[in-house]
Amino acid sequence: MSPAEDPWERHAEWWRDTFTNGADLEYELQILPLAASHLEGARRVLDLGSGEGHLTRRVARSSQSAEIVVGLEPSSAQLANAVAEEFTAARAGGPRYVRAIGERLPFRDESFDAVVCCLVIEHASDPDALLAEAVRVLTVGGRFLLLVNHPMFQGTGSGFVDDQTLGEHYWRVGPYLREEVVWEEVDPGVRLPFAHRPLSRYVNPVTARGCVLTRLEEPEPPLAFLDGSVDLELESAIPRLLLLRFERVEAARMGG
Repeated sequence: MSPAEDPWERHAEWWRDTFTNGADLEYELQILPLAASHLEGARRVLDLGSGEGHLTRRVARSSQSAEIVVGLEPSSAQLANAVAEEFTAARAGGPRYVRAIGERLPFRDESFDAVVCCLVIEHASDPDALLAEAVRVLTVGGRFLLLVNHPMFQGTGSGFVDDQTLGEHYWRVGPYLREEVVWEEVDPGVRLPFAHRPLSRYVNPVTARGCVLTRLEEPEPPLAFLDGSVDLELESAIPRLLLLRFERVEAARMGG
């Protein structure tokens, strides 16, 4: 895909203005603090698919333990925005950024004691390769943090239904087991690809490579994000986010 065709290159400015530096309430109030809390204690952190660097910066600036924080991103436009943010802030000792793809990481085995992939794997064309690489560069005893749009409740065909004929509100669940990629128009003129996969497609490849699942979280959406909801009681009980935390307990195994 050429840079002109790559949506992450083409919409880098839109992404920066819409989601980073406090522009998006869900990121600011929930996603960034949650991810950063699970990364606390790690010394060498890799952020896979770092985009414009909002999570990378958060970890580098707030962690009491992190010595090296690396943001890895394939989009040159996204990386340019990340570097520009660091330059504008004039911060020394900030995060490092690397241009590469998650399916082929340019790092040695066991280079990091924490790897995070935050709302990125839904856009990966080869999730198995990305997950295998994440485990490969993780030290034994290290943690892998995976955050995804909740596969059950935020998948293709799922969503809030306001049935005015029957006078009912309910949450519809789409074809959960069906894997597919859809292009969604998230803003006028901005179309991005989202892959829906069941939860097993993320858990099994990681556990097959010497990791165990140590924590699963399905946080309630921030109330501020749901401002204006037609049925706040219902929507506040439907998770938008799923967090999976793995620990590598042995040398990675092939296959699975």
